[in-house]
Amino acid sequence: MRKTLILTLGLGLLITMPAMAQLGEVLADFQSYSGDLQNYLKNNLSETLKPVELQSQNALNEATGELNVPNPVAAGERLGDVIVLNSISDKFDNNSVLKSTTANNEINRLITRSSVASVLGKNGQIRTKIKLQATKETLDNIAQIAQSADNSHQNFLNDIQQQIGQLSASSIPGLGALLNTGQSDLQLQNIKIQSQQSKIVGETLAQTMQTNHFLQYSNLNLANISQQMEENNRAKRVDSSAEAARLLRTTSQMDLFGRKENN
Repeated sequence: MRKTLILTLGLGLLITMPAMAQLGEVLADFQSYSGDLQNYLKNNLSETLKPVELQSQNALNEATGELNVPNPVAAGERLGDVIVLNSISDKFDNNSVLKSTTANNEINRLITRSSVASVLGKNGQIRTKIKLQATKETLDNIAQIAQSADNSHQNFLNDIQQQIGQLSASSIPGLGALLNTGQSDLQLQNIKIQSQQSKIVGETLAQTMQTNHFLQYSNLNLANISQQMEENNRAKRVDSSAEAARLLRTTSQMDLFGRKENN
């Protein structure tokens, strides 16, 4: 009967292996995430970083590390240096230094949005769904193992009781079976404990994924706030430039009228 118990446990563990392997594919999951992130960056550079999209792509490529994820700090610094060295400006920022700061902030926001899209986009949700399904399957398999162990243990006890009834008072070998019963109880308790621990681990994984989603929403909100502040600052600079031009024009006209009166 002990062989039956061991065989049952062995088969149960083999059943759980595919689900556990699926849960363990952390590198493949991250590679899929980083691939989606890179695709988002490439597809949105022209929209957000004109007219320096080419320089931005080069900066992102140079700042991308072994995990295929760009370092936002390095990417922003590289792009800013290129803009300053080449004196690149636009109709809003004639000063290349100001343009450098603006582009630096924008490329950081773009990387943040790409991370959000990679987690909450279509592919990201598919990855999360597969991971949660694998977690549930693993927990179900562990529960089946615990139930099978409990059934085997009950059968084992029934066989022991039958053997005890057939033993004579002087039959010493029957004591070995009684000792094995205690060992079987200990194994069963360990399995039940591991089953509960696995449930806790599964819950922790689900909560971690949910927390990750919340963080992505928070990052997106921060990026939007940053963009709004940038647009407000740009509008103020444009208004200041327009006001300065108006004052200069008014002053010039007043000076011109004054000269006419003196003549």
